[in-house]
Amino acid sequence: MAQGAMTTSVGKSAAESGKVVLAAIAANLAITVTKFVAAFLTGSSSMLSEAVHSLVDSGNEALMLVGLKRSRKPPDDSHPFGYARELYFWTFVVALVIFAGGAVVSVYEGVEKILHPQPVESPWINFVVLGIAVVMEGVSWLVALRAFNARRGRAGVIETVQASKDPTIFMVLFEDSAALVGLIIAAACLSADLLLDQPVFDGIGSVLIGLVLAATAGFLAYETKSLLIGESARPDLVQGVRALLRDEHIIERVNEVLTTHLGPEVVIVNLSLDLRDEVSAGEVEMALARIDRRMKERFPEISRVFTELRSTALPADKAGRSA
Repeated sequence: MAQGAMTTSVGKSAAESGKVVLAAIAANLAITVTKFVAAFLTGSSSMLSEAVHSLVDSGNEALMLVGLKRSRKPPDDSHPFGYARELYFWTFVVALVIFAGGAVVSVYEGVEKILHPQPVESPWINFVVLGIAVVMEGVSWLVALRAFNARRGRAGVIETVQASKDPTIFMVLFEDSAALVGLIIAAACLSADLLLDQPVFDGIGSVLIGLVLAATAGFLAYETKSLLIGESARPDLVQGVRALLRDEHIIERVNEVLTTHLGPEVVIVNLSLDLRDEVSAGEVEMALARIDRRMKERFPEISRVFTELRSTALPADKAGRSA
């Protein structure tokens, strides 16, 4: 696949993911300002934690946009396979920021409020803001859920996340889910504070929100780490490549089909093949060109194919060569 084709493939996936991220940014920026104003007016620790949470989410989604943009850079001499994996690096950074910038701050603020409880002033302001935030977060969540469901088909949620090669969709979905859970916790704890006249519940709400963020960050970091290290292509692609190879009469045996994702729509394939002894060099050259073309036609995400050829008449350690 030419450099332009590889960039186009990455660009299509990035454009779809970018729409989800932009929707989340728009919602979070509006929510962040509203929450900070409410926290300032009421002195609520839970609301301050929610404001920090929304601020972190906005920053995270900006980082994802950076990753999407940089992943579209064409290959060059220093990065001959392109920059598609930049997307995985920046989403891993997002998971770390959720933990350090969201979870730690929320837990710290909650502990401070538990140790030094203070009554929340004008609590009705918080409930109005929480209601507005639920609506805005819900819209962003629905956009991310629709994109996520379009990709998962009939598979389960966890199964789809583990199999997904594009972290931006499930990253936004899980961030928004954590935000909605946080809003519910904040509303419940503020209600308990108001009904029972126990300001300590406000601090407890902040700690619980921090724990939700920590759990979310841990899960997202684990999933994006796997992508960053390098995951194989989906099973049907590997099986499809093997089926194409079995159709070639010059191949005696398929030893290995190794794949790795450089990005959501960029796959590298490495083949190890035993060839029949009677085939000529010309037949080998034509067959390899045909194999390359057929694989890329059937699976457009395949960007490069590397082949190690072996002869059944020679030992494996002496027969291998790159083609």
